[in-house]
Amino acid sequence: MQTFLQDGRVEIDSNSIENLIRPIALNRKNALFAGHDEGGRAWGRIASLIETAKINNVEPFTYLKTTLEAIAAGHPQSRIDDLLPWNFTPSS
Repeated sequence: MQTFLQDGRVEIDSNSIENLIRPIALNRKNALFAGHDEGGRAWGRIASLIETAKINNVEPFTYLKTTLEAIAAGHPQSRIDDLLPWNFTPSS
């Protein structure tokens, strides 16, 4: 079923979304050449967080610094969703 025919809010193509996630995919692919498997995985995770922060109009350095400080200060694991880029506020 072509959803876009039934619901006028749905775009016919996904080009705008593909353009948003392209940097995430490129960084993840670059992580394959990090020199060590675990280093590549870590690089991929950090790159994904940075690009996701950018997509959500959050400055990446501030996001990572604030988030890592919150984790180090004992932010409860049960509230980890509060630290995701789309929920981030500099005062959180």
